[in-house]
Amino acid sequence: MSPILTLRDAVLADIETIFIIRTSVKENHLSREEMAEMGITPQTIADIIAESPCIWLVEVDDEPAGFAMAIAEEACLFAMFVLPQFEGLGLGKLLLKKAEAFLFAQQPTIWLETAANSRAASFYQRNGWLPVGEQDSEDIRFEKSRTTVAKP
Repeated sequence: MSPILTLRDAVLADIETIFIIRTSVKENHLSREEMAEMGITPQTIADIIAESPCIWLVEVDDEPAGFAMAIAEEACLFAMFVLPQFEGLGLGKLLLKKAEAFLFAQQPTIWLETAANSRAASFYQRNGWLPVGEQDSEDIRFEKSRTTVAKP
């Protein structure tokens, strides 16, 4: 039997889950301390959730499995992570489609940054994102335009 996938807006009660997912990934791992140094704290996530429905949680059979977060004003897909044990189920595509629809409703071109030699970089390219240049020696910037999105 196929697992039941659920995609929903994150709520305040999901903040701890978001941090657990973020600190459990294999690639692009950050500790809570490293995130705090970057200004990513439970309070900043709470503020973002209160401001706009721009963080989504995906669940597999009611178990949290991944999340995505977008920043509309910056046209940015800020974060997208799936727990290692749930990789390969299509959760990333589900989250990506939700974030893209949200961002494209407000911006003609959207962007993200990820590690240049990561599985994530390959994933984004397979899903129509175009590399537009290195940000530093490790990260690459991708962009996607509303006009280049394939029509169904």
